[in-house]
This record gives sequence, C-alpha cells and structure tokens, in this order.
Amino acid sequence: MADTNFESLFARLRRFPDVEAANLQAWDATDKLLLDTALESHAAGLLQPGGRLAVVGDRYGALTLGALTLGASAVRVHQDLVTGERALRANAQRLVNAKALAIDAGFEQLPLGAALLEGASLVLLQLPRSLAELEEIADAVARYAAPDVVLLAGGRVKHMSLGMNAVLARYFNDVQPQLARQKSRLLLARRPKPVPATPPFPVTEFNEELGLTVCARGAVFAGTALDIGTRFLLEFLPHMPHAARAVDLGCGTGILAAMYARNNPAARVTATDRSAAAVVSALATAQANGLAGRIDVLQDDAMSTLPEGSAELILLNPPFHLEAAVHAGAGIKLFEAAGRVLAPGGELWTVFNSHLHYRSALERLIGPTREVGRNPKFTVTASTRRPRTGPASR
Repeated sequence: MADTNFESLFARLRRFPDVEAANLQAWDATDKLLLDTALESHAAGLLQPGGRLAVVGDRYGALTLGALTLGASAVRVHQDLVTGERALRANAQRLVNAKALAIDAGFEQLPLGAALLEGASLVLLQLPRSLAELEEIADAVARYAAPDVVLLAGGRVKHMSLGMNAVLARYFNDVQPQLARQKSRLLLARRPKPVPATPPFPVTEFNEELGLTVCARGAVFAGTALDIGTRFLLEFLPHMPHAARAVDLGCGTGILAAMYARNNPAARVTATDRSAAAVVSALATAQANGLAGRIDVLQDDAMSTLPEGSAELILLNPPFHLEAAVHAGAGIKLFEAAGRVLAPGGELWTVFNSHLHYRSALERLIGPTREVGRNPKFTVTASTRRPRTGPASR
C-alpha cells in the first residue's frame, strides 16, 4: 500500500514562482482530504493500471504529486494560472532530485477541455471561488469525461456555498455533500446529465457605458462586468500618454487594453495575465471589437518574458488578495516587474484600494509618483520610471 502520510510530501512543496510568505503555504487541508478520500474509496480505480485521473485547480502541485505517490500514472492536470503550472514542474523536479518521488514526467498539463478529460473516470477538483468558473468546469467534466466519472470537489468550508451544490446539480444527477474534516468539505458528483451542444462559455456582453463588447471565460475575474477599480482608472484615459508600446498588466478580459488601443490608434498593446482564462478572454474581446491586429495577448508571470525597457506605458489594476489572504505581495511583485519592463521615462498608471498605501513602494520601485485621482475607495497614481543606474546606463 502506498504511503498516505502526505505531510512529509507537502512539507517539501513551495509556491515559487508565486509570492511566498510565512502566512502562505503551498497546500491546504483540502488537498489532503481529496487524496485521502480518493484512496479510501478507490474511486474510479485511482491505483489500478490504466485508471484515468484528471486534476483541476491544483494550485502548486499537491494533488498531482500526491496522486503520483499513491501509484497513479499519467495524471492529466489543468491549472488556470501559469504560476501554478511552473510551481508544479519545479516541485516535481525538487522531489525527484531529493529522491522523495520516483517520477520523471508522470503528469501532463493541459487546457480545460477534451484532451484533459476524455475518458477520465476520476476528477479531483479544488473548488474555485467563482460559481462561473465552477460551472465551466462542471460542464467540461459532464461533456468529456467517462459516463461513470466520479468528481470529487473539495474546498474550505468558509469559502463554500449552497450555490456550488446547485451548480453541480445542473450537470450531475447525484451530488452528495460529505462530512467536513479539518474545516474542509467535499462534494461528490456522479452520473453526468446530458449537456447542450454548445458549452456555456465564453460569454459575450456589450457594455453600453464603454461601447465595448466584452468576452469572458468562467475563471476570469469579474466576468463580463466592468470592475469598479478599472472603471475609475478609465476616467483618466484622456490624460494618459500616447505610447507606441503599452502593456495591460493583469489584463483580465482585456478592457483596459481595448480601451487604450481604441483611443490610441498608433499604439501596440500587450495584454498579459497569469490566467489562461484571462488571456483567452482578452483575445476574444480584442477580436470582438476589431482590435486584434493591435493587441497581443500573452500568458505570463509578471511580464517575465518581456524584455527590459520594452514598454513606454503600463496600465495596472493589481490584485490585493492571494487566495483567501489579503496580502500586498501580489501588487509589489507587479510593481517590481513594471520597474524592469518600463523604459526610462515610461509611466506606470495604477489604481489600488487606498488603504493599501502603495505610494512609497511605487516611489522606490518605479520612480517619482503623483496622485492623479482619488475617490472614497480607490487611488490612481502615475509613476515615472527613473533613469537606470549602473554599468548599463553609463
């Protein structure tokens, strides 16, 4: 029997390249509950040769690597965030190097769809916070997985709602909430219902306020709605510099990229996000508004693949949550990235919750920062990249 003491495995996992801090870890009790339940029930033959296992929402690799230690082979996994994909690969290599896991390439990372789920008899899911994202996942499992598929969906009790049960019940005939353990709970779903010929996502909506068609996959932040921070930043669009090379960092559905490109016909805009759902949505938004020829989309972690000094303007509405934790690290990481990618004299325009007091970090990481606007909730600033110092600038 495989070793089911996952703590020794989990203790070796890191979040890198995502933000790391003392109050953030690479696994939670839900990961262990999902793996324990899969093993205890032998659901869909997890440990049997040829068992078809798919993992969705594995944040840093705990589920995938845990399943491999149980004897699963050829695990197919979907992670929406590129940071999760990279963390899984790095953690797998770290475990192999430490001889804590005898695998070389026991998993395959795939988009949400047929290649991931075709023939899957067991799906392990870390429940997303968004009901729209859960609906897109549930539809995909019901649409592509084996008829006898078992979906084990788990989350922290404080983040779960009856709406999750209702979403799953639209796609499965049998949805059974399980008893909670260590403040986590599983929902077990079986017997998929027939699905419509057309998947429910992406969705498209015309925003009359902006005169813009917005497209969204289930996992993208705010869906087709206009986020209130983005709305406030857009009030200052007429005052932003006319840049030949601009970046919408953390682009979501690509609203900022589309609005800037539409108002600056000479600009080439890169819409980038760590979320696969976001960049697909941003591309669809650009296409729907006749802007695809001037907007490039890129899934990346904090512009890591963009050259130093390659942008004249960066637009940013940074997150202030990392999973369930309020944490400034996500914003600081993006400010650091902007300082690298901006050309000297280039500007970062950002909107943030005023209570976060990002001004000093922007001054330190970018350069002189001025307040452009403030309302009861948000502050908009413009930071000018100071000239670079050191050998490269002499």
